[in-house]
Amino acid sequence: MPLRRVVVTGIGVLSPVGNNLKESWANIVSGKCGISKLEGPLYDKLPSRVAGTIKSNGSTFDCSKHFSKSELKSMSRATAYGLLAAKEAIDDAKLTTLTDEEKLSTGVAVGMGMVDLTDICLTNDALNKSYNQVSPFFVPRILANMTSGHISIKYGFRGPNHSVSTACATGAHAIGDSFRFICNADADVMICGGTEACISPLSVAGFCRLRALSTSFNDTPSKASRPFDTKRDGFVIGEGSAILVLEELEHALSRNVHIYAEILGYGLSGDASHLTAPHTDGSGAILAMRRAIKGAGLLPSDITYVNAHATSTPLGDAIEAKAINSVFESHVSDIAVSSTKGAHGHLLGAAGNLEAVFTIKAVEEGLLPPTINFESAEDLNLNIVPNEHQKWISNKRRVALKNAFGFGGTNACLCIAEFNK
Repeated sequence: MPLRRVVVTGIGVLSPVGNNLKESWANIVSGKCGISKLEGPLYDKLPSRVAGTIKSNGSTFDCSKHFSKSELKSMSRATAYGLLAAKEAIDDAKLTTLTDEEKLSTGVAVGMGMVDLTDICLTNDALNKSYNQVSPFFVPRILANMTSGHISIKYGFRGPNHSVSTACATGAHAIGDSFRFICNADADVMICGGTEACISPLSVAGFCRLRALSTSFNDTPSKASRPFDTKRDGFVIGEGSAILVLEELEHALSRNVHIYAEILGYGLSGDASHLTAPHTDGSGAILAMRRAIKGAGLLPSDITYVNAHATSTPLGDAIEAKAINSVFESHVSDIAVSSTKGAHGHLLGAAGNLEAVFTIKAVEEGLLPPTINFESAEDLNLNIVPNEHQKWISNKRRVALKNAFGFGGTNACLCIAEFNK
């Protein structure tokens, strides 16, 4: 374990299953699904017509109710989502009254996987009409680091201002990098996570051309994302944000704030194999998991839950299951493995952080989130917590791994534990 211990003291969520932490966690535990049909003539022409979108009272989420017109001109929808989740997390951690001195050691690390392609297309259309029609905020809106910038500026945080863009591992890498910033005394507090708002006809079409998205459940959207199930046929694209406040333990104790969990380790690896497919032997995932466990100073037998990346793709889920079996060997019968993507879809750059939130709540409350839409699987050899949550029964400290893997063969794994003084 690192000399400087790192704990989680704040959480904010804006997701397809809820617009705050309390609602999102309650819906995950109860097995509710936030995936719905994509409406519109351009979507009607596509093979995949389902997504995990943000809703408010059953309608499309309206950012204009939370930001002024001038504010929205300077930020992408993903940045707006990130700012809203950050506000909840910062309020939760009671960081709104920091002194100027304390702000010097408070940093931000928030990334995204993809920028808004619609914004780019509309701006190109504007350029075809006239150069003067191009917004001066166009470039800031499409820069992947601007959510970190907006949060830093809004709250005056002057520690590390960092951004990660590692496809679907982005959110987990942002948390892991922030963990190391605190371990290495580059910061005492980090606001970290990921945000994503790239759902558009063009992005969906692009993923469809890759044959990555589910196409068999357009008339039953809630059944489309089904990690590990034999009927899985691709992932369901999602949007949203989840932001964590990580804090050095003594700093948190001195402020007498609630501690959700402790981050013990962080592992990274590269597949060095293929642009979009994981290595067939699962070696990249195995390396990331083993490095996270080693970094935490633990053994595989100390882990009793894995929150899987499992996106509901035929290839990826099978390889991850194989990798988990390889890491835990004879101990695999003592662990639970689940993926919450059946409920909210795959949030790309905001996947690892949203699912890290659910892992944190699992270790805190002793409840294992379910893998919904599971009917059958072949040769899994895993307890995947099918369809209903389970009590986390353990005679030792609750410790979990959170996996996140991205295109380009980039892999991250977080080791997250129940907080013990």
